[in-house]
Amino acid sequence: LLATRGTTQDLESSIVGRAAPDFVGRTADGESFRLSAHRGEWVLVNFFATWCTECIVEHPQLQQIDRDLGGEGVQLVSVSFSDDADRVREFFESKGDDWPVLTEDTGRIALDYGVSKVPETYVVAPSGVVVARLIGVTAAEVEQIIEQAGGLDAAGSGSGSGGTGG
Repeated sequence: LLATRGTTQDLESSIVGRAAPDFVGRTADGESFRLSAHRGEWVLVNFFATWCTECIVEHPQLQQIDRDLGGEGVQLVSVSFSDDADRVREFFESKGDDWPVLTEDTGRIALDYGVSKVPETYVVAPSGVVVARLIGVTAAEVEQIIEQAGGLDAAGSGSGSGGTGG
C-alpha cells in the first residue's frame, strides 16, 4: 500500500536545525495553544488532514506516542491542513484523543513550517530547535530521534515559559 510508505529519514527542510516558528492557535475544544509555552518539553508538531489516507494510517502511531511519552516531557499537537474544523473535531472525538488539535486559521502555521503535503511531523527539542522533519511518523522513530538528540532527560532542562507565553 502506498499509504504506508513512511520514511525513517529526516527530509531536507529549511527549518531543521533552526528555532521552531512560534505559533498560537485555538484548539478544537476552544483552548489556546502557544508553542513557546512548551519550551523545556519535546514537542511534536503534526500536520494532518482527515481526508489524507496516510494521516489516518499514521494516527495509531501518534496515539501510541501520546500514551507512551505524553507524561514524560513530550507534548503532541496536531495542526489541521486544508480541512473542515467540524470534520477534524469529529475525527478526534471518535478516536478518543485528548492532545491539542488546532482546527482553524492554520494556513500561516503550515507556511511558516514549509509544509508541502500531509502528513508532516516536526520534532522540536526542549531548547526550541527543530531537530527533525518526518513524513509518516512511527513511535519507534520518534523515540530514536529524541534519544539521539539528548533523550527525555533534556525535557525540563529548558528555560520554560515562566507562566507567560512569549
